[in-house]
Amino acid sequence: MLLQRIMRDPSRCRIFCKVSDMYKNEILRMLRSSGSYVSGQELCRELGISRTAVWKNIRQLEEDGYEIEASAGKGYRITGFPDTIAEEEVASILQTERMGKKIRYFSRIDSTNQYAKRIAEEGAEDGTLVIADEQTAGKGRSGRHWVTPPGEAIAFTLLLRPPLSPDRISMVTLVMGMAVAEAFRSLYDLPAGIKWPNDIVTGGRKLCGILTEMSAEVQKVHYIVIGVGINANMCAFPDEISQIATSLKIETGQDVNRAQIIARTMECFERCYAVFEKDGDLSGLMDDYNALLINRGKVVRVLDPAGEYSGTALGINRRGELIVRRDDGTECSVYAGEVSVRGVYGYV
Repeated sequence: MLLQRIMRDPSRCRIFCKVSDMYKNEILRMLRSSGSYVSGQELCRELGISRTAVWKNIRQLEEDGYEIEASAGKGYRITGFPDTIAEEEVASILQTERMGKKIRYFSRIDSTNQYAKRIAEEGAEDGTLVIADEQTAGKGRSGRHWVTPPGEAIAFTLLLRPPLSPDRISMVTLVMGMAVAEAFRSLYDLPAGIKWPNDIVTGGRKLCGILTEMSAEVQKVHYIVIGVGINANMCAFPDEISQIATSLKIETGQDVNRAQIIARTMECFERCYAVFEKDGDLSGLMDDYNALLINRGKVVRVLDPAGEYSGTALGINRRGELIVRRDDGTECSVYAGEVSVRGVYGYV
């Protein structure tokens, strides 16, 4: 009777699917954290569901590519994992209180930023994470197309509703850039750094781009979406970007775990963002950001609409502006939302 009522009422069906996904996610989390066998009885007790429901969720996980061994008297244990960034995989390893606690995953989508903006208008909550295995219309800064091939790249967007004035939003972009760089450094022996304001670079080539968009009034921000595109397991790039782009696989010499990268980035971002929220600016993160800033101490070319000029990058201030000492000895503050900065020699 319950199933018949659900089939007649689409809204009940959506609720039922979400509950089923929740059980599947929790079973995966329990199996992963155990590292050994977990009895069916323990799964039933912890989740408050029947053995039949446990069995059905185990079968669904196997259909998703997880290798699960069942042993009489012992229970279930995971013996193999798929290369996936689906909701259940990311959720099972994510250790955050706020960021990514609501996940929406798509195997293919036009743009995670565009979708995040749509659901933000519908009331989606702060910290919602949108993940896609493939983007068909991803974009970077200045409207450039961002390539996200399926199974090789990472594309995700984080939705936030910060109690900030619009003039402070550019600082949140820097916080995400810092989080991504820290995630790469903690997961791999890789000297990843930040090209101000938010490109993640190693060896003079780009690993990751970040695009932040917002909906705001003069003094109030309704929401922001921070889109992150990471070159994960790509082996080659189109000719037009082959000299300035690289991937984690190229740099490390091995396939990387994309779900782990997303989870670690969310954990790093949550920690850094809490400092930013407390201070209201980047004063508590400035030293760590500057330590990652590969522009620092180098000659840069500032592409200001009011007039281009060269100088030496000194680091950021508490507002996230890049301090540049011009050739004549004067110092100026470069605001990320107004101009671009390029290295005189090479991409950086």
